[in-house]
Amino acid sequence: MLKYVNTDIVFQEFPDEVTLAINLSNCPCHCPGCHSAYLWQDIGQPLTIHRLEELLSEEAIPDLTCVGLMGGDAEPKSVSELARYLRQAHPELKIGWYTGRTTIASDIDRRCFDYIKVGPYLRHLGGLDSPRTNQRMFHLCAGPTAEPVMNDITARFRKG
Repeated sequence: MLKYVNTDIVFQEFPDEVTLAINLSNCPCHCPGCHSAYLWQDIGQPLTIHRLEELLSEEAIPDLTCVGLMGGDAEPKSVSELARYLRQAHPELKIGWYTGRTTIASDIDRRCFDYIKVGPYLRHLGGLDSPRTNQRMFHLCAGPTAEPVMNDITARFRKG
């Protein structure tokens, strides 16, 4: 079962979005230099659909445009199921996912996401705002087939 440790309202993780970021624990990636190493532990509260709805109503941010699932690499199927629920119950919200893996897990239904960030944090390469980063942010758009088109928008994170 997915567990979350905390949430925050963020403005930079997904471009042009006001996001409820939900930090998921039990991360198996263990990126060297990780700024959230506490999320490596299996800690926190279960992130059920009921709890997700409570978080959305607790925040009650009128300008909220996105929900970001930050992590969950140990249980990509559960991440995808939550995204599917959000897509159906809250079609007005965009849905994003941060994975520390280099590829998108086969359990992920890409049609349920608007954004997916791929790649581990490597300190010497920097984050999404670094021109040397190994990470990539994709905006998923409806395509001519059942699978969405994945547009690389990583450059949008760079200043200047």
